[in-house]
Amino acid sequence: MVNVIKQEVRMEESLRKRLEFICEFCRVKPIIINGNLRTIDKTNLTYLEPHRIIINDITFLAFNYSNEIFIENLNNKIKLSELENYLKHN
Repeated sequence: MVNVIKQEVRMEESLRKRLEFICEFCRVKPIIINGNLRTIDKTNLTYLEPHRIIINDITFLAFNYSNEIFIENLNNKIKLSELENYLKHN
């Protein structure tokens, strides 16, 4: 039987503060859900789930130590510095 081990990964504090600052500036309230590290027991297979940030019913995905944020899925990305403009125009 396959045993998947799930371990929560805390969001980097500087990333959390940047996101909260941008959202405060845009007058929106984010819902932040920490990512997970999923490992299949007795193998070397590991998957890092991104942190989820829900703003205005749009799910953004972010990884620690990255300056990019993904919109809805891992195909659409923008720089974290462009998030303010994205929130204002959508």
